[in-house]
Amino acid sequence: MVRSKNLTVRKIRAAVLRKKDGPLKIETLGMEGPQDTEVLIRTVASGVCHTDISMIHHWETADGPQVLGHEGAGIVELTGKKVKAVRPGDHVVLSYQSCGTCRECKKGRPTKCRRFYELNFGFHRLDGSNALERSGVHGHFFGQSSFSSHILATERNIVKVSKKLPLKILAPLGCGIQTGAGTVMNTLHVQRGASIAIFGTGAVGLAAVMAARIVGANPIIGVDIAPLRLKLALELGATHVIDSRCADAASSINSIIAGGVDYVLEITGNPQLLRLAIEVIKKRGTAAFFTGDGVPDFVPKGKKAVAIIEGDSVPQVFIPKLIKLYQLGKFPFDRLEKFYHFRDINKAIRDSKSGKAIKPVLIMSNNNSRYSIPDLYVANWNDERRESFSGSTIPDRQFYS
Repeated sequence: MVRSKNLTVRKIRAAVLRKKDGPLKIETLGMEGPQDTEVLIRTVASGVCHTDISMIHHWETADGPQVLGHEGAGIVELTGKKVKAVRPGDHVVLSYQSCGTCRECKKGRPTKCRRFYELNFGFHRLDGSNALERSGVHGHFFGQSSFSSHILATERNIVKVSKKLPLKILAPLGCGIQTGAGTVMNTLHVQRGASIAIFGTGAVGLAAVMAARIVGANPIIGVDIAPLRLKLALELGATHVIDSRCADAASSINSIIAGGVDYVLEITGNPQLLRLAIEVIKKRGTAAFFTGDGVPDFVPKGKKAVAIIEGDSVPQVFIPKLIKLYQLGKFPFDRLEKFYHFRDINKAIRDSKSGKAIKPVLIMSNNNSRYSIPDLYVANWNDERRESFSGSTIPDRQFYS
């Protein structure tokens, strides 16, 4: 392991994973930095993503202690001397890391970065060092490890945002929300009037539902096993929803649009739904898969499958676009959020796994912070806009169960 030299070491509080399935324990650690190209950020909030939960479940002893979290938002406290994009006091949202020097990064395609897996799942900086090494803990998950009071990031994975916007609302934009919306808008380039089915209406799926509504897709079909999530899908733009516990998804989709849909987003990873996704797309249709394992090997000729990474989003471009849509009342992703004190991180994880929370967001405790639990819900669109978004203008809204 490469070791940095002559860097300031400061105490931070972080939720550390030390055994399979947790629980995470909040500990005091020593963090060294920032390096010349790094930004030290005081964490205000962090979303909890399915990827974090998966990492907790699949942890092995050989992995060593880890700090997870990759949907951070906070306030810049200190910058390295080579940093130009932000300065102390700026508000930022964090996203995935990329190297910035490979061919794909230089072409403006950071999700295809040659070092993507290493820099996001390797638990080290770009130079191979680890800011938490003195504490015997692995950091830098997705270039941030946001389950902590402070984050070290780079200009590659931060997005400066307006100080007028609540960071606790914006935190989940950096991964799950941009992945769902980006798949519709960036990867598939779904056009007005195209038909789309979304298997799994959690945070990623509901972001895709909202994006599909924005681009004018029709019909927009949500498939899930949780009635509350399906109800919310209808409110956020789905024209039809199917409870696959009670209704056959394939026949229900065929009754909505004979011949199959143009696009399917398969977010659940369920083996049966992986095959169903291919089955229900029409000829020359496209199925998008979110498993992280590429595309299935059973895709017949004439149909297309794509593997999704972060919705092909360039964070510095796409996150501001989503924020603008939010401000216009067209992308109310805050309706997915449920807020928890950082000390309740394990409850937030349990609630996400059980379905009690669609998108848990952790609020960091700080006596000097104006972001506190009592004012958690901050609507950014008026009642008239919210009513108009509820879907009254979308025809043939149906619930299949």
